[in-house]
Amino acid sequence: MIAATATAVSGRVRRRQAERFADRDAQVYAEREQAHEQQAAPAQPAPAPTAPGESDTIAQLKQLGDLKAQGVLTDEEFAAEKAKILGH
Repeated sequence: MIAATATAVSGRVRRRQAERFADRDAQVYAEREQAHEQQAAPAQPAPAPTAPGESDTIAQLKQLGDLKAQGVLTDEEFAAEKAKILGH
């Protein structure tokens, strides 16, 4: 009789601990997912020039290169924005 009671109590304790761990794991997962989503947010592309002069074009290309070097722009985004700046 005592063994059965001890087994029942032990089972309840294990279930409660498992629930706590599951809740904690779900919270940690949600926080990591939220942080990942914030990091993966799409970057704003560089604005297209309205009437660029030569020095404006060079400055925009340098800024675009910096964004690519920082990892803000992908190779495809960089190429598309570069083509816009150069008027291709």
